[in-house]
Amino acid sequence: MESKPTVVLSGPRAIVWNLKDAARLYKEGFYGKFVGVNKPKTPDLEKPLELSLIETIYLLEKGRIKVVDEEGKELSLDEVRRIAEKEESFNDHYRVYKDLREKGYVVRPGLKFGATFAVYKYGPGIDHAPFLVHVVPPSVKMDPIEVVRAGRLSHSVRKRFILATTNPSTKELNYYMFSWWRP
Repeated sequence: MESKPTVVLSGPRAIVWNLKDAARLYKEGFYGKFVGVNKPKTPDLEKPLELSLIETIYLLEKGRIKVVDEEGKELSLDEVRRIAEKEESFNDHYRVYKDLREKGYVVRPGLKFGATFAVYKYGPGIDHAPFLVHVVPPSVKMDPIEVVRAGRLSHSVRKRFILATTNPSTKELNYYMFSWWRP
């Protein structure tokens, strides 16, 4: 049995320094981003891998990695989660990330599209992300103009725009997909 990749947590950064482990994690689910590489052409790069805190917690929950601090002390899931929860809306973002991953999607950052996540059926380099998912905490009120802007952008890049939010009364996660309609 292969050992679990070690992730070194340094503030908000989580790095897999072992190059073999880095390539394996990326190849197994397109986790992370190779340091210094914008668009990897192959998963077999010999570079360290930076994971987001969302990916780190997800992989830690799944028992796929171990996390240590800069001194090499192993950190528990609760310790890593406390660090991650300092980020604004972390729990809302994580809940959507985990739900989409559990449904078999590859979930990547969607910042360049103005969304929380770009969501792939198969993965970057294999297909284009058909969905842009923007997470809206239940306490946030969205201006309709923001929805129109997001819809126009997603349409221009040929992606479906989806809002994800938690229903405050039922606590269920809801997805709302927008499509352009012409009369």
